[in-house]
Amino acid sequence: MPTARDIMTTEVITIKKGASIEDLANLFIEHKVNGIPVENDNGDVIGMVTEGDLIEQNKNLHIPTVIALFDAVIPLEGQKTFESEVKRLTASKVEDIYNDKVVSVTPEENVQDIGTLMAEKDIHTIPVIEQGKLLGIIGKVDVIKAMTKR
Repeated sequence: MPTARDIMTTEVITIKKGASIEDLANLFIEHKVNGIPVENDNGDVIGMVTEGDLIEQNKNLHIPTVIALFDAVIPLEGQKTFESEVKRLTASKVEDIYNDKVVSVTPEENVQDIGTLMAEKDIHTIPVIEQGKLLGIIGKVDVIKAMTKR
């Protein structure tokens, strides 16, 4: 069975967390990828940013329902959710929109397990990391190609 090492792309497009949203959008357009690993200044992968994260920045803002009672305003639902939505909608840097919960695989992970992980977690792009270093990246199309070669 093929492994991550066999199907990964080794020339990985990455972005620094301090990069602008405009730079991020240009990377998506230029390289036609749907996920980009986010690195810190040491080159460590600290997150992923997807086309969905960028598109979500343009969605409508849901204003939480509140009630006024004796000169106090009481939110009836998720104030924290509202605050995180405002932060995302007003983002100017990658660090404002990327997901810091990185789902990654090792180079020896088999393709079937990678496909299962992608399906269960609804992930389109997975970085391949070994000892903290980014070795490559796998997209759904890579998994599909490997499955059709059987």
